[in-house]
Amino acid sequence: MKIKSSNRLGEVKEYYFSVKLRQIAKMRENGIDVLNLGIGSPDLPAPKTVVNTLHSASLLDKAHQYQSYSGLPELRAAFANWYQNHFDVELSSANEILPLIGSKEGVMHISMAFLDAGDQVLVPNPGYPTYAAATRLAGGESVFYNLNAENNWLPNLEELEKTVDLTKVKIIWINYPNMPTGGEATRDFFEKIVAFGRKHSILICNDNPYSLILNDAPISILQVENAKDIALELNSLSKSHNMAGWRVGMVAGAADYLQTILRFKSNMDSGMFKPVQLAAIQALNQPQSWYDNLNEIYKKRQEKIYQLFDLLDCKYDTSKGGMFVWAKIPSHYKDCYELSDELLNEANLFITPGGVFGSQGERYIRASLCNNLEVLDVAIERASRVFVVNV
Repeated sequence: MKIKSSNRLGEVKEYYFSVKLRQIAKMRENGIDVLNLGIGSPDLPAPKTVVNTLHSASLLDKAHQYQSYSGLPELRAAFANWYQNHFDVELSSANEILPLIGSKEGVMHISMAFLDAGDQVLVPNPGYPTYAAATRLAGGESVFYNLNAENNWLPNLEELEKTVDLTKVKIIWINYPNMPTGGEATRDFFEKIVAFGRKHSILICNDNPYSLILNDAPISILQVENAKDIALELNSLSKSHNMAGWRVGMVAGAADYLQTILRFKSNMDSGMFKPVQLAAIQALNQPQSWYDNLNEIYKKRQEKIYQLFDLLDCKYDTSKGGMFVWAKIPSHYKDCYELSDELLNEANLFITPGGVFGSQGERYIRASLCNNLEVLDVAIERASRVFVVNV
């Protein structure tokens, strides 16, 4: 006898990278040395003061007890200061910031807190697969909108007004700086989409974890006047502070929206481990030199990825930032999966096929900057044995 899975799972599949990591692990078990350039999991350590705080705080009395569902007041204040310093956005630490056990979890919290069965959600194509998965799990329906290089990977709001019945739409997900493409939003775009959301009563959710990676001018949708009326913003320490496994994120916005999210969240977790919160405060108080040094490392790695993509005859935009390089594949490949599989099978090198992010990514591949220069040199050497640049 087999117990049937819930209907809400529907067509929701296991996360692509979960499947791919298992495949790579199996290959390694069989003695194949696979280089993984596909996953955006920082390989560098968190700041030493952060690690030291985690250790010392773990020895404090009552450190291991349940914590507030809303996070420590000191952590919320640190997030508020961080937003003021880096984005020139003023947030009330009392009620406009909600710490999360990871911003990915926040995508699910928001979906469950605001969606009813049948509500529609505008989801970017290409885009982070979790937006569509969370929508499905919450009972909503994803309506995909296309992004393309010609429009700098920004949504065409005028086209959406003409082609989509926006009266059925409850949420629109945007993600700038964009993953996987590296596209960046402008203040002008944020002003337009805030007006769009207000006009059509659509909650705008901007996922903003890459804002400080190879980006000289970080911005937030909350810089727009009265954006909190209609917009939420997620952020995270995963990429900016090399703390992906720590699961520290936040959502910022109007107090009543956050209270709605808290009603769901408080039934799903029992607060974040106090030493992690205290360590996160240290992370948020890092000087600008921390980000500058990290970006110097990523810039050198980015140049190596460019070399690799030149070898593969892939085309990329050097003006893009973030933790990945997004590149268009040569025309002689059927699609991105063919090139990705060829790299894995012939060079023992995994690079993410862009199609996992949606149909608009099927002519692209994406490489991560989360490997050191020595590993990237090996990747280039391996690829050079198999691929010849078309001149």
